[in-house]
Amino acid sequence: MPGLARKLLIFAAVDGLVIQPLATKGQTRVSGPIKVKYGDATVALASRDQTPHASDSTPPKSSFEAFGIIGLFTVARLSYLISITGRQQVAQIRGCPIYVVTDVAITPCTSQSDAETAIGHTALKLRRASAKESSEETSDTESEIEAPPAATGAQDTDDPDPQSDREISQAIEPGAQGGIAQDVFKKGGSYGHFAQRWFSNRGWMANRQQGLGLSGVGAAKPAESDEEEGQRKKKEKNDKELSKTVLRENSTVPPNSTAGESLTPKLLRTAHIWFGNSKSFFFSYDMDITRNIASRSVTTSHVPLHKIADPLVFWNQSLLKPFLASGDESLMLPVMQGFVGQRTFVVDRQPPQIDSQLDSLEMDDMTGSVPGSPPQERASMDLRSSEKKYTITVLSRRSVKRAGLRYLRRGIDDEGFTANSVETEQILSTPAWEPSSKVYSFVQVRGSIPLFFTQSPYSLKPIPVLQHSPEANFRAFSKHFNRMSEKYGSMQLVNLVERHGVEAIVGNEYQKNVEKYNTEKPSGTQPLAFEWFDFHSVCRGMKFEKVSQLLDTLGDRIEKAGSTVESAGQISNKQDGVLRTNCMDCLDRTNVCQSSFGKLMLDRQLKEEGFDMSAQVDQENSWFNTLWADNGDAISKQYASTAAMKGDYTRTRKRNYRGMVNDLGLSLTRFYSGMVNDHFSQAAIDFFLGNVTSLVFDEFEASMMTKDPGVSMSRMRELAIETSQKIAIENSKEDFVGGWTLLSPRVSDTIKTSLFEEAVLLLTDAALYLCRFDWKLDKVSSFERVELAHVTEIKVGTYITSTISPAQADAAKNVGIVVTYEPGKTDVKRTNTRSLSSLPRQPEQKAAGKPAPGPGPGQRRVVLKALYAHTAISEAQGVKRMTEVEQINIIAAEIERLALAGRPPPPDRVSRGRGTSRGEDAEGDADADADRGRKGDSRQEEDKGLINRGDIISLDEAKRATGLFEQLGHSIMKLVWA
Repeated sequence: MPGLARKLLIFAAVDGLVIQPLATKGQTRVSGPIKVKYGDATVALASRDQTPHASDSTPPKSSFEAFGIIGLFTVARLSYLISITGRQQVAQIRGCPIYVVTDVAITPCTSQSDAETAIGHTALKLRRASAKESSEETSDTESEIEAPPAATGAQDTDDPDPQSDREISQAIEPGAQGGIAQDVFKKGGSYGHFAQRWFSNRGWMANRQQGLGLSGVGAAKPAESDEEEGQRKKKEKNDKELSKTVLRENSTVPPNSTAGESLTPKLLRTAHIWFGNSKSFFFSYDMDITRNIASRSVTTSHVPLHKIADPLVFWNQSLLKPFLASGDESLMLPVMQGFVGQRTFVVDRQPPQIDSQLDSLEMDDMTGSVPGSPPQERASMDLRSSEKKYTITVLSRRSVKRAGLRYLRRGIDDEGFTANSVETEQILSTPAWEPSSKVYSFVQVRGSIPLFFTQSPYSLKPIPVLQHSPEANFRAFSKHFNRMSEKYGSMQLVNLVERHGVEAIVGNEYQKNVEKYNTEKPSGTQPLAFEWFDFHSVCRGMKFEKVSQLLDTLGDRIEKAGSTVESAGQISNKQDGVLRTNCMDCLDRTNVCQSSFGKLMLDRQLKEEGFDMSAQVDQENSWFNTLWADNGDAISKQYASTAAMKGDYTRTRKRNYRGMVNDLGLSLTRFYSGMVNDHFSQAAIDFFLGNVTSLVFDEFEASMMTKDPGVSMSRMRELAIETSQKIAIENSKEDFVGGWTLLSPRVSDTIKTSLFEEAVLLLTDAALYLCRFDWKLDKVSSFERVELAHVTEIKVGTYITSTISPAQADAAKNVGIVVTYEPGKTDVKRTNTRSLSSLPRQPEQKAAGKPAPGPGPGQRRVVLKALYAHTAISEAQGVKRMTEVEQINIIAAEIERLALAGRPPPPDRVSRGRGTSRGEDAEGDADADADRGRKGDSRQEEDKGLINRGDIISLDEAKRATGLFEQLGHSIMKLVWA
């Protein structure tokens, strides 16, 4: 069967968007074209008659070439295709290239005109990029000034795919030594556009050539004719107009759009930045990079990669689902988020001894390097017999479980998956990966503290707040480490948080759960080894070198666990156990320690090969430090939107005040991103992963917040009803009828308010209970009991409290119930489940809302509002619920039935039911007839029932109540957050 398509042609046909795999060097079979239909975005095989033939002169603006498909997504009625238009080779493993995605194209699948316009824009963009690269290559060729040699570790290997003009070859290895001009140009504009142009080949170098009288790129160009200049300007004008048109069309939404559709332009920009510009997604056509060497099974070439990829790090699995139905697997390219980097270095079994300063200077001249710089690349033929060249590769794989951003995804979820969970593999091999040479693999992991806790993004040093009961925490904690132990074996936990201060809140709880787990661990599992290293306390005063104390403590355990060794395609030794490192964010302190663990293991592996790293001439090891620093920066950008702090120490093994100032700037940037950008970005991440549906954007537009799909609200609500039933219903004679979770105003007996909380309603045959539940601690904070016999009215109807978003103004979704009753001695309220007091004696604070007119003197109300039946999380999880109206009607009918059933019947009905004499009946009938005139109205109302249907707060009333400041405030929030 054909393998993965390495190059694709994408163009717009009459009835759909066509994706045509193209033949590349080495491929004998090519799959047929795939068509994405306009409108419903169904994927099917396309007719070959719709594909352009080689003899056709297809205009370049009507199609573009791509290197793979990331996937297809739909927001309400709008569908978009994400394709890879830029890639860069960053490593090669066993001759298989590994690429990073550098750019993507997002093409609408709504209509032919929209698709053609977007394709034209993409083709224009790619032509400009190709022309720019060609111009730069020409100037480099003509220039007589030689550029520094490229690092071997960054060179592209032979790929059957022909080199594309959109592929960016990595010319200079990060951290390589260069001149001032090279340093300024490498900064990518940090010194300003003028400096970038001045120090480029067409700026400073060109002026030097002109000053020396040399010809080349700096030479004056012949004057253009008026006709040529006019054609060129006309072409540039047409290109600019096309670009502007595409941008305008991409930003428009269809008429009568929902809130989710109105946020589509921002979603498209986020998708382009996330998948393309972030350079954080990696792929390979030939090998499975989602698994480490120890867990990678020996597979045959005919098994598609998407079937053997690890689903925990298969980031576009949900986006590729529409293509599975077509039966063609050539487009199923797994993409992984994380980091891939590679460096080559040389070690010597008999390094030259430097005994004096003179010898040192001579050695520096011979090697051509300066202290603090990586060693210059040397060809294999230049190596001495005692020297050997190695390649070190670092791969970090970010988990799709509990994925997201810093303060919005913390701790653990119900299934035992933690936030910022990353597996990092360090591979040592020869550059050619000879089968006779050994390959070493050392794996370590990071992840948030496996407890339920949150932190506010509105503080530079927020206090962690523990959530849920100790039992719930331990259940999730056990699931996490049972899974980890099954995958990796023995666990060595390294906890880097502070022993004192705010971080100790979760640190102490973490240690308690480890001790409990070791006491109650399942049979056959090894105990958890726990090491608490207070990084900030030990390394206080910028003395990061004290991390060596941690290495002294764990060195023997790391060496005992060892690493996976592969030789001749067979695993001769497997790593026994894994290091799990965490701090609060699992970023900065974790990066420093994990790089130290990696260096320790690298020294052990090279010692086994016969090389002593402590005796090498190059003690800076910048090739290692920059590789791990780049890894730390990549993981930090994906989780906290900035590079890693303490990166100066990771790169240079030195810490100074400049690094502290830089860290302060990074901290402020993270603070800003956490408040402004992260909420929408988190919604987009959950959507692309398939954790939520497009309804998440409607919910975001209403509240500017996102919910956590990793926490099962249905399970939490069941637990809340069960807990409330045990606490509130004390009389065992009461028969429990049902329980529901509904919204209720925070202040009792209030209707007009914007402050609601989710509460628990319990119903028995004698009373109803409204329980205020603490969802963070899984406890009942207070409840009030209402005797059903005291209920006088049940009002059901539209309940709209705000109109600032379409969802909040929808009368079909915003439905409520108001139960009016006359308090009695048996109607009580218990606060914190301790003190019991009757309601008439308990004053209520009503500052947060205004009571609506209706109840008479001495009457009170229980006000409830239905939760939204369809949410982004419930639909993604396949949960089916009743509509809001159906739920409220059922609750109201049950309350009415039980309230009427518990009341004594009228006197006339009682007398008719008794066995009396005819005289007594006649006398009773006469009395009843005399009484009918006085109680006729009351009898009619009672026959009608207690339910009164009508608007609680209508849409018009809600519009009048929504003030200007509330609307202005929401508009400002939407402007900033959305």
